[in-house]
Amino acid sequence: MSILIKNGKVYISDKGFVNTNVLIKNKKIAKLTDTEPEADEIIEAEGLYVFPGLIDIHVHLREPGQEYKETIETGAKAAAKGGFTDICCMPNTDPVNDNASVTSFIVKKSAEAGFSKVHPVASLTKGLKGCEICEYGELKKAGAAALSDDGRPVPDAGIMRRAVEYAAGFKLPVICHSEELSLSADGVVNEGIVSTRLGLPGIPDSAESLGVKRDIEIASLADHDVHIAHVSTAKAVDIIRNAKKNNIKVTAETAPHYFTLTQESVHDFDTYAKMNPPLRTEADRIAVIEGLKDNTIDVIATDHAPHSDEEKIVPFEQAAFGIVGLETSLSLSLELVEQGLLTMEDLVHKMSINPGKIINQDNSIAEKAGANITIVNKDYEWTADKESFVSKSKNSPFINRKMKGVCEYTIKEGKIIWSRNK
Repeated sequence: MSILIKNGKVYISDKGFVNTNVLIKNKKIAKLTDTEPEADEIIEAEGLYVFPGLIDIHVHLREPGQEYKETIETGAKAAAKGGFTDICCMPNTDPVNDNASVTSFIVKKSAEAGFSKVHPVASLTKGLKGCEICEYGELKKAGAAALSDDGRPVPDAGIMRRAVEYAAGFKLPVICHSEELSLSADGVVNEGIVSTRLGLPGIPDSAESLGVKRDIEIASLADHDVHIAHVSTAKAVDIIRNAKKNNIKVTAETAPHYFTLTQESVHDFDTYAKMNPPLRTEADRIAVIEGLKDNTIDVIATDHAPHSDEEKIVPFEQAAFGIVGLETSLSLSLELVEQGLLTMEDLVHKMSINPGKIINQDNSIAEKAGANITIVNKDYEWTADKESFVSKSKNSPFINRKMKGVCEYTIKEGKIIWSRNK
C-alpha cells in the first residue's frame, strides 16, 4: 500500500519544517517531492505538521500480571492515539521483566497488537529487589532497549555502580528512578505548605535531588550513559545542568504534569493528582520549563501509569501513585509552543529525536528511511473526556481540561495505526 501526505509542514533534519509531499511505499519513505505522485491513499495535510514518529521513553504497561489496569494492546493503542509510534515499557510487571522469556513475550504481544511498537525496558536487578544483577546480554538479545529499576531505585550504590558498568558492556542505557528512599519514606505529596495544610506525610525535594546526584556520580564513575527519569524539582534541574557542563554522560526527562500542574492540584485530596515524584511548587514548575528551554532536560515522557478506580477512589494515603498520560501528552506539550516557551522544532527534539537517540530508534523523515510519522494539528480544540480514553484506566488529573492540539494520524512502518476521524 502507498500513502501520499500532501502539503504538510514536514520536519527534515538540518532543515527544520519544509513544505513538501511525502510518498510512502513498502513501509518506507519513497520520496520527498513537490510533485503529486499517485498513491492508494492521500492524506491532505495542509496546515498540519508532519513530525518524525513520537517516542515515549517511559510508559508502564501492566501486562503481564495486571491486565485489569492495562494490556500491551490497549496501551499501544492509546499510544497510537496520542501520536506515539514507539513506546518503552518499564519492567515492574508481574512477573518482573528480568529475564528473556518476559522480554520476548512483550515483543511478541506488541507485534500481535499492531499499534505503536513496544520496546521493553528490562530490570536492572532480579525481581526489582536491588540485590542481584540480571543477565543483560540475554535481555538485549530478546529485545530489551534499556535497563531500569523504575518504580523503586537500587538503594545500594555499589550494586548500582556494578549494574551501570555491566550495562556499558552491552551498550544498554540505564534509566534511573532517582530517589533517596530514607527521605521519601511514607510520604504521599510534596513536603511543604500543602502537605501541612492537608495533614499528609510529605516527600521533600531533597529525596529527588540526592538520588539524582548519586546516580550522576555513578555515571561519571562508570563512564556510561544514564538517563534521569521524571525530573520534578529545581534542585535536580540544577544538578543535571552542572553535570552536562562537566561532560558527564547524562540525559534527563520530565513529564507534562510537572510543567503543567503544581502541588495545589491535590488541595481537595484529589487522588488523580497523586504521583511519584509528587507535584511540586510553582518555582519547581518554572525551573522544569527552564530546563526544557536550555536543553538540560532532553526528553518529554509521560510516565503513563494506569490504575483502576478501585485503587484511586480511596483515602489519599492509600491510593496508588501515578496517572495515565499517553493521550494528553502531545496536547499539553503543545501548550509550551503556544506560550512561546518552546518552538515546534524544540518539541520534535524533546518528543522524537532525543528519546530516539537514547534507545537507538531513528524516526527521521528521509528518503529510504522507515515510515514512522506523526501528523499534528496544533489548532484543533477539544476537551479531555474520560469516556473517550482508549487506555483501560482513566486516572488523569486532566479530565475535563480544555486542550488545543491533537494527533490527526499516526503512521508506523508505512501503516496508518491511528486516524482521528476514522
